[in-house]
Amino acid sequence: MRLALVWAAALAACVLFLTLGIQGPVEYALTRRATVLGAMVVAAFAHGVGTVLFHTATGNRILTPSIIGFDSMYTLMQTLTVFLFGATAIATSESIPKLLLQTGLMVAASTLLYGWLLGGRRGSVMMLLLVGVVLGLAFDSVSSFLQRLLSPTEHDILSIELFGRISAVPVEYLPLALAVCAAVAVVVWRRVHRLDVLLLGRDQATCLGVHHRRELTVVLLLVAVLVAFATALLGPMTFFGFLVATLAYRLAGDHRHRAVLPMAFGLGLLALALSQTVMEHVFDANGVLTVIIEAVGGIVFLVLLFTSRRAL
Repeated sequence: MRLALVWAAALAACVLFLTLGIQGPVEYALTRRATVLGAMVVAAFAHGVGTVLFHTATGNRILTPSIIGFDSMYTLMQTLTVFLFGATAIATSESIPKLLLQTGLMVAASTLLYGWLLGGRRGSVMMLLLVGVVLGLAFDSVSSFLQRLLSPTEHDILSIELFGRISAVPVEYLPLALAVCAAVAVVVWRRVHRLDVLLLGRDQATCLGVHHRRELTVVLLLVAVLVAFATALLGPMTFFGFLVATLAYRLAGDHRHRAVLPMAFGLGLLALALSQTVMEHVFDANGVLTVIIEAVGGIVFLVLLFTSRRAL
């Protein structure tokens, strides 16, 4: 019942976003809004489902997938592009091959990291997270140094690229993005019961016949694909997935993934569609949605960090 109510509210928010206050040619307005709505679906699925899967793999609900360094790697790649080829390179090189290249580099780096840190006898998830934090700090340091060498104009153009951009996703990217989300959804749904077993820990999962390391690697690779693709497509959104996942745990009423994953997806879509509608038609502020969501997510993260010992 809770899941049905959340999805009913999400669908109502989507319809409201598509139809409210249309002025001018209806076909043009609906096409533009449908493109933005498609980007919302990708963002809600990738960050909501990806964060829940990451919490399952790490056994810690206070973490976010960005701790592995996807956001920092994306920032470094964009900064290097502007530093080496100029600010116009970002606008002129926007294409599906570039999107796939950025996603492929981030997924390849995470795959090497997983194989190195989880393949040895001393490998552990905590070591993986520690190395991810260190690499993220290193990428941020290099990016900050290179950004100081840019001209003010180049720095401004780069800053626009480093913010979430749900309302500026090219329409030709959406079929590929939705196909990736659908493929990951099929894989995740077929393994949903194994994900429930992973929540019990390594020893219990092994006793119940689940190959813990293999399943852990598969889950982390799925997280890498979702978060890397969403970051390359929409830009960094550090705390959005954490905010949605935290609400899903409290509203789902069930610890099983068959309830939590659809709840996270629905809440993410509801939050984005409703927030975008309010920002456009009430406050007339179209481009600040991701900034506000990240601010709210960061506040929730700090509150949960200081008030919930179980999250640690």
